[in-house]
Amino acid sequence: MSIVSLNNLLNLSGKTAIVTGGAAGIGLGIVQRLGEAGANVVIADYNQQETDKVLKELLPLKLNLKTVITDVSSESDVKNLVKETVTAFGSIDILVNNAGIFPVIPLSALTAQDFEKIINVNLKGVVLCAKYVSEQMIKQGKGGRIINITSIDALHPSMVGLAIYDASKHGVWGLTKNIALELAPHKIWVNAIAPGGINTPGVQKMQTPATAGTNEKISIADPMAGVPMHRMGEPDEIGKVALFLASDMSSYMTGSQIVVDGGFLLK
Repeated sequence: MSIVSLNNLLNLSGKTAIVTGGAAGIGLGIVQRLGEAGANVVIADYNQQETDKVLKELLPLKLNLKTVITDVSSESDVKNLVKETVTAFGSIDILVNNAGIFPVIPLSALTAQDFEKIINVNLKGVVLCAKYVSEQMIKQGKGGRIINITSIDALHPSMVGLAIYDASKHGVWGLTKNIALELAPHKIWVNAIAPGGINTPGVQKMQTPATAGTNEKISIADPMAGVPMHRMGEPDEIGKVALFLASDMSSYMTGSQIVVDGGFLLK
């Protein structure tokens, strides 16, 4: 086996990546790192306003970016995402399934509509993107990388109110392992990143009534008090791990999950 030079290990020039939910938070951190490494990056996000804003903000970095407005829970939207990406850049080499939602809803207040929305975005969306992107990768015949963003909640619950979110993330972790087996013969490596508390706009706003009809609040900041590093993570700290998994640095990894939580699960 030839040894890839140090200068080329993190070089993604000529490769094309899709990052779902790439217009903010963790997704934006991943977009920046993959783009900096030379990849063409397609930001797949449902929020037109956010995608327009991020394109303007990233303009000084001179990254090769494209946006495709996408609802990952919609099969037609995902098919269109694949089509638009291939039309623009000729291939798809990297998929980062980052799009997700995390409303805090205790079981007592949960509705069927709440359940369906969380599962549709967090799990069905990953399935659809992995299915149609992997089909394109197989057609191309040169392998690829799929990176699923799970959560430490795929391993251990972090707080009350995230039962369905936790279920969805356990599902993504199970999916990651199984499709890693299925896609390995095609040289498509499938791995996951499990973030702990990351300082994103969504997390900052994450306060909701703990129980219906009360004023009690649950804050994502509360369980983070036990982090050995004494701080929350930053989106770029997930971006750097995504770059590792997208590059030749992780050439002998598939079906793995990397925990990035400042040591939170140690407690």
